[in-house]
Amino acid sequence: MTIKEHFRKNIVLALPVIIGQLGHIMVSVADTMMVGRIGVIPLAGATFAGTFFHVFMLFGIGVSYAITPLVAADPSNRSKLLVYLQNGFLLNGVLAILMCFSVLILAPFLHLFGQEPEVAIAAKPYLVIISFSLLPMMIFQAFRQFSEGQSNTFSPMIVSIVANMINIGLNYLFIYGKFGFPVMGLNGAGYATLISRFIMVLLMMFLIRDLWKGFKWKFDVGVVRKLLHIGIPSGLQYVFEIGAFSMAAIMVGWISAEALAAHQIALNMVAVTYMAASGLGAAAAIRIGNQMGKKDLSNLKRAGVSSFVLVVIFMALAAMLIVLFRSFLVDLYIDEIAVKEIALGLLIIAAGFQISDGLQAVGLGVLRGLMDVKVPTLVTFFVYWICAIPGSYLLAFTFEMGVSGVWYALSAALSLAALLHIIRFIYLTRRLQF
Repeated sequence: MTIKEHFRKNIVLALPVIIGQLGHIMVSVADTMMVGRIGVIPLAGATFAGTFFHVFMLFGIGVSYAITPLVAADPSNRSKLLVYLQNGFLLNGVLAILMCFSVLILAPFLHLFGQEPEVAIAAKPYLVIISFSLLPMMIFQAFRQFSEGQSNTFSPMIVSIVANMINIGLNYLFIYGKFGFPVMGLNGAGYATLISRFIMVLLMMFLIRDLWKGFKWKFDVGVVRKLLHIGIPSGLQYVFEIGAFSMAAIMVGWISAEALAAHQIALNMVAVTYMAASGLGAAAAIRIGNQMGKKDLSNLKRAGVSSFVLVVIFMALAAMLIVLFRSFLVDLYIDEIAVKEIALGLLIIAAGFQISDGLQAVGLGVLRGLMDVKVPTLVTFFVYWICAIPGSYLLAFTFEMGVSGVWYALSAALSLAALLHIIRFIYLTRRLQF
C-alpha cells in the first residue's frame, strides 16, 4: 500500500471518528456559548465545574478506548468480539457509577478551591446535574468503541450530530426559559446535557443493533483484565493531561472571574481542535491495530507516519483559522470587554501550540494501536505534572505573567509530549518483529 493510499484510508476512517469525538466536546461548546450570554459568573461557574467533570469524563473515555484495538486486531471472530463488548459494557457501567459517586462527594467542597464565592455557588448544582450524565456517556462509549473497532465509524458520527442538535435545542428551552419552560440558567444547560446523553446511548444501540446481536451478560475475568491493562493507562493519560489543564483553570480562577471566563472561552476553542486531533489518533489506533493483526510491519509504519503528517496539516490550518477569526469567535461567547481582551491574547498562544497538540494526540493513538500504554502514561505524567503545573505557577505568579504565563507553560508541555511520543514510535517500530 502506498503512502497516498494510506492518506486516503486514514481520512475515510478518521473523518467520522473526528465528528464523533467532536460530539463530546461540542456539548461543552454549546453550553459555554449559550451560558456566556447570561453573564460572567455563570460562565465562570461552568468553567469551574468543568475542570472537575472533564477529568472524570475523559478518564472514562480513555478506559473505554481499550475495546477498539482488541476488536480491530481480530474483527472476523464474532464470538470473541461479543465477549469484548459484553465485558466492556460491564466495565464501563461500573466505572461510570464510581465516577458519578466521586463527583457527588466532591461537589460540596468546591468552595475550598479559592474561587470567588459566587463562582463556586453557581458551579455546585450544575456539577451535580452533569455528573449523572456519566452513566449514559460510558454505555455509549462501550458500543461506540466496539463499532469503531470494526471500522464502522459512520454510526457514532450520526449519533453525535443528532445528540448535539438535541442538546442545543434543549439548551435554548431550559437556559432561557422558552415556550413555557422556567428560566433555569446554567442548571438548564446541565439538564440539557443529561437528557441528550441518554438519547445518544439509545440511538447508538439502535443503529448498530446487528453488530451486537447475541449480546449476553457474560463476565470474563481474563477479558476484563486485558481491557484494564490497556484502558487504565489510556485513561490516566487523559487524567494527567486534562487534570493539568483543570489545575491550570483553578490557578487562573485565583486571578479573577474574568480571567477564568476568558480561559474557558480560549480552552473551548482549543478543545475542539484537540478532539479533532484525538479523532485522528483514534483512527490511527485502528489502522495500527489492523496492521498488527495482519503482521504487516511495512504498512504499519506507513499508517503511523501518514497519521502524523495528516495531523500536522490539519492543525496548521486550525492555527491559521484561530488567528484570522479569533475576534469573531470570541464575540460568539460573550460581550464583556475585559473578558474578550484576555481571551484574544490567549488564542494567539493557542494557535502557536496547535501542531504540538495534534502530534501528541496522534502519538498517543499510534502507540495505543501498538498496545504500548505504560511508557506514554509516564511521559504524560512527567510533562504535565512535573513540568507544566510548576511552570504555570512560576510564570503566572512568580514572574507575574498572569493567565498568559499559564498558557505558555502548557504550550511547552505539549511540545515536549509530542517529541517524546514520536521518538517512542520510531524506537518501537525499529524493534518490532513479526
